[in-house]
Amino acid sequence: MSDPQGHASGAESAATAPGAPAGTGVAAGLDPELLADIRKGLTGQGQKRLPSRLLYDELGTALFETISYLPEYGLTRADERILSRHASAIARALQTPVVVAELGSGTGRKTRWSLEALAFRQTTHYYPIDISSTALERCEAELGRMPTVRLEPIHGDYIHGLAEAASRRRSAHKLLVLFLGSTIGNFEPDEARRFLRDVRRALKPGDALLLGTDLVKPAPMLLRAYDDALGVTAAFNRNLLVRMNRELQAGFDLALFQHQARWRAAERRIEMHLVAKRAHEVAVPALGATIRFDSGESIWTESSYKFHIQDLQRMAKDASFEPVAQWTDEEWPFAETLLQAR
Repeated sequence: MSDPQGHASGAESAATAPGAPAGTGVAAGLDPELLADIRKGLTGQGQKRLPSRLLYDELGTALFETISYLPEYGLTRADERILSRHASAIARALQTPVVVAELGSGTGRKTRWSLEALAFRQTTHYYPIDISSTALERCEAELGRMPTVRLEPIHGDYIHGLAEAASRRRSAHKLLVLFLGSTIGNFEPDEARRFLRDVRRALKPGDALLLGTDLVKPAPMLLRAYDDALGVTAAFNRNLLVRMNRELQAGFDLALFQHQARWRAAERRIEMHLVAKRAHEVAVPALGATIRFDSGESIWTESSYKFHIQDLQRMAKDASFEPVAQWTDEEWPFAETLLQAR
């Protein structure tokens, strides 16, 4: 899990996708790449997996918003403390004039502090980028009336949206990219490195990336954050099966699956699983398959990697960024790192 502002919501993935295979019923409306990942994850060999973006339909996104207020889940509050306390310092560390693009902006609720700090110095163009049109509408309602801020939403994925934002800036302007909420932790390590290199290719020397990352902390603290006493995270995880039933005509019985959080210390990641309480079969007509579950077998639904400071420095330099400043939170170890494109 990442912060609700930081994810690229999957709520739009059910939009009609040209070229989807015929005869798949409701699944014909799913992105063919997503459908292929679902098929591979459920019918392939070994550990069953489902793409984490399935978690973020409209209900899933609302549940995630609720998670951010839970006492066990300190990530969002830590991120907000850093951004609110150090907004002026972040603004002073940037080359100006600057325009701002935010990847997976969501509602933009935490971005206000940075925009206000920049607005003291200049009129600021802000490009929120998200695949959820609903999130962009909420972002525009939240931030669209800020004085000296010109908001231009971009509906699209991270990299295509960033390329669009970069193409709109004037040649004299630097570009600040915001990637908040530790969404980078939801990427597998190789994917994270490739992603940072892709971001760097869209930038010019002197442009900057503000990268949020959740830091390693004691295992009990992490496990409580991903398996809260109220059961909101469990509902968030099981809602993935609700979506499968709705959009893939699947026959998952939610009562037969238990939410489980696992900490893998060697890999420094939290995993979310849905564990079968007993052996049974689930028909998924849209895939033309029946999925067999043994008792105790799980579906791996999400990974959330945690970082050491030295990890961030290595990742940055590998992608041709130079770390220039960093702000951390001690109550819930979290870092915002300002990286400059070399």
